[in-house]
Amino acid sequence: MTEIARAVIEQQWLDLTRIRLPKRAMEARWSLRLDHCFQRILLDDACGGCWYDHIVGRPAYANAPAAVLAHAIATGEALLAGTADLIALNAQSLAWRGKGGKLTGSAH
Repeated sequence: MTEIARAVIEQQWLDLTRIRLPKRAMEARWSLRLDHCFQRILLDDACGGCWYDHIVGRPAYANAPAAVLAHAIATGEALLAGTADLIALNAQSLAWRGKGGKLTGSAH
């Protein structure tokens, strides 16, 4: 992957998780609204476990393999399209981290 292509995918990630998803969350009154929550959920899903067990270095998005970041972006786009379930994705992310927790309200 070229440096330019990598910069483009990272910008897509930041736009998705810092702007588009939080905006949609506010509009739809999702329980989750913060960018770092979306980033955790999407990266965990793309890694199939806690992202910090799979991605070396911080920030995670800058050190994630391109395929992982592309998967995370695709899932985020599915959240925006209403074809992915934020509550289920969050529950799985929390389970991988050994944390319980239940969201209230619509999040998809």
